[in-house]
Parts: sequence; C-alpha cells; structure tokens
Amino acid sequence: MKRPNVLFVFADQWRAHATGYSGNAQVRTPNLDALASRSINLTNAVSGIPVCTPYRACFLTGQYPHTHGLFLNDAHLRPNGDSIAQTFAAAGYDTAYIGKWHVNGQGRSRPIARESRLGFEYWKVLECTHDYNNSRYYEGDSTEPRTWDGYDAEAQTRDAIEYIRNRDGERPFFLALSWGPPHDPYQTAPERFRRMYDPDQIRLRPNVPPESEGSAREDLAGYYAHCTALDEYVGWLVETLEEQGISDDTLLVLTSDHGDMLGSHGVNRKQKPWDESIRVPFLVRYPSLLGQEGRARDDLFIDSPDIMPTLLGLCGIDIPATVEGTDFSVELRDGASPEDPCAVLASYHPFGEWARSKPGGVYGYTGREFRGVRTPRYTYVETLEGAWLLYDNQVDPYQLTNLIEHPSYRDARIGLRQLLHQRLTERGDSFETGEHYLREFGHSVDETGTIPYEP
Repeated sequence: MKRPNVLFVFADQWRAHATGYSGNAQVRTPNLDALASRSINLTNAVSGIPVCTPYRACFLTGQYPHTHGLFLNDAHLRPNGDSIAQTFAAAGYDTAYIGKWHVNGQGRSRPIARESRLGFEYWKVLECTHDYNNSRYYEGDSTEPRTWDGYDAEAQTRDAIEYIRNRDGERPFFLALSWGPPHDPYQTAPERFRRMYDPDQIRLRPNVPPESEGSAREDLAGYYAHCTALDEYVGWLVETLEEQGISDDTLLVLTSDHGDMLGSHGVNRKQKPWDESIRVPFLVRYPSLLGQEGRARDDLFIDSPDIMPTLLGLCGIDIPATVEGTDFSVELRDGASPEDPCAVLASYHPFGEWARSKPGGVYGYTGREFRGVRTPRYTYVETLEGAWLLYDNQVDPYQLTNLIEHPSYRDARIGLRQLLHQRLTERGDSFETGEHYLREFGHSVDETGTIPYEP
C-alpha cells in the first residue's frame, strides 16, 4: 500500500454550525462547501473535552485526559508513549507543525525545547497567542522569536504551502497546521472579511436569550469574518495539492479543537456540554482510498483521542499500544457503523470561563465537573450530584428544554445513564472531583481554577 501524505488542518474554536455546508446561509465558506461535497463529512464529530490544551494532548497522544493529565489549559505534556508525529516518523514520514501548540506549559511566549516537540521536525510554532496581527513564532531550534507577516493564519497557510511545494517527493509528509482564529478576539480578521458582515443583519440561534442578543450579533459578525478568511486559505491548500499532483494521494482533514457558545444559553466560548461548544467540523478527503464522492456520516462520533488511531489506520501504520482512542478507519473505508454510536463528554476540572459564570443565574448553573454522552438523538449529562441535562436533539435541536425530570423520557434517561457508565468503565474513568485530578497530576491553579500563564 502506498502511504498517503497527511495534511491535518485545525482551527481554534470553530463550531460545526459556522459553515455553509452545515446549513448556515449567513457565513460564507465556498471553499469548505466545495471540499465537503468531495469529502466524508462527519456531522457528529465532537470535542469531548472542549478546551484547547486537552484537545491537543488527546490529538498528540491518542489518550484520554485522565491518562495524559492535561484536562485544563497551560499544562505540560509528558507522554507515556509515542506521539502521533513520532509514530509517523518511524513509518518513514517527514513531520511538520505550523502554528499554535499549547501543550508545553512553560509560558505562552517562550521557545519550546526539541525534546518537547514530540517528533515534529519542521517547526514554526508558538505556544499560544491570540494577537493574530502581531503574532510571534519560533523556527526550528532558534530561541529568537520571529513575527508572522500580517494576519497569522494567512502567513501560516502560505508557509504550509511552501512546505508542500518544497517537500522531498520520495517521502510522504505529515503536516499539522494549527490556526488560532476564529477564537476571540473576534474583531481582528483582515478588514476585507470584516466588511462582509453587518452585526445588525446577523440572525441568532433561538437559544440565545434576549439579554445576550446585542453582544452575540457583534461577536458573530467578527467570528464569521475569521471563518471566511480561513475558508479562503482552505481553498489555497486544496489548489496546492492539485497543482502538485498529489491531491488523490493526500489524506486531508479539516476540523477544530472545539466550538464556541457565542451567546447560546447565555454563555460564551467553550467547556460546556451543549452542541455549540462540543460539535466541530470534521471533513476527511482521501480519494485514492475513500473515493471521490462526498457523503455525510452521522454515525461516527469521532473525538480527539480517536484522531491519532484513525489517521494511522487509514495510512496502514501500526497503532501504538499506549493509544486509547478508537480507530474509525474501517468504518470510513467500508461504510460500517459502530455499535451504540456515541461520544463521551467530560469536564474534569471546571476553570476559566466556568469559574466566572454566575451561581444560580438565569440558567441555574455554575462551573461543575460533568460526564455525559451525545448519541444520534440525545444529549445526557451528569454531575457528581446526579443527573443534570437531557435533551432530545431530534425534536429540540437547539436544546431549549431540559427533559431530565420529564416522565415520558424516563426509559431514555435510564438507558443513557447505563450507556454513559458503561463507556466510563471501558475507559477507566472513575469520575472524581476536580481537586482529585489536580492532586493526582500535581497541577497548581489560581483563584479561577486556571494554571497561571505568562501573558
């Protein structure tokens, strides 16, 4: 089997609903729409622990947060097995990473030592910044920071294109391109994209309460501008693969680390169990193996720990024994459906935005640990105190009505609880308090529950 190149492109905080192909006519994503028409579209892809650092640690190791220990931001990843890049390198791949890293935990602006790069050779990376128009990075082993020219996502994409054009054609490549947008600040995309969106014309999801409508429209106008900018860069990448004659033999994935609430249910950003936070775009295109015809799959709840084994499986590479996620390569290739398809949702230690939520507010919650499942029909979530949320997403797609005590859903609630605890047992997740996990992994946090980081 000829092994494909792998181009893994992921944004920060791009929710599944913010694309044209998902049915959102407000946001302009023509390149993504075209790509979706020729890809497998995993419509129920999720970020099970929807936070930046945990997602990246799961992607890099194929493990769950209670194994690798990164269940909150700005912690340092010390894998107990080969990373995704080390595994691809051992299989004869050139490896490259461009953009946001966010698993070094030694300060957001400092260089990252070679031993902490986990097998990536080509390296143009910063731990974390959201100053998209004055964005620094470190190249290779240099400890001198450089600055991306202009809007960093555009410059990073141009660099990825040059990497692809200048590759060693004898060896396949594994390239991860990690964008910071559309994560806030929302009003910082290039002006030509911001001019496309008028806040007064933005139509909100029905689950945005009246008191959040004004800020939500302003935020969404800027958010969509970021999305449209990234869409243009997706088009450049697809054109480059075609120009180089490697489109059919390249496994291209477009996804995001988590979503963004953007005022839905009266809250913002991530860490929440609602669809706006957990559901992400996930397009897979590999014509030589998966065919040219686009199709949607709603039965594959791929989550961040599943990415490493699935990519390796599609490339015919042995999966390290330390990987815990599910390999969905057979289902992608042959069209099979898994038994009891679902995703496990988790918050190990609420922090940051959760800690700033108002206790007893209009929606009656504050930060809390939770575990849950998202199935094709339902969302069911528990806290340490007991059952919390139950939505019938088939009849209530905006999750407006919590059915946790509704008598007509008693059997569904019992079945979902059994499914959740079966999945937790299979994962070895005993669902402890946040303080338990902080002690276990030795994390020190501030008054908001966050690991302090260098500005």
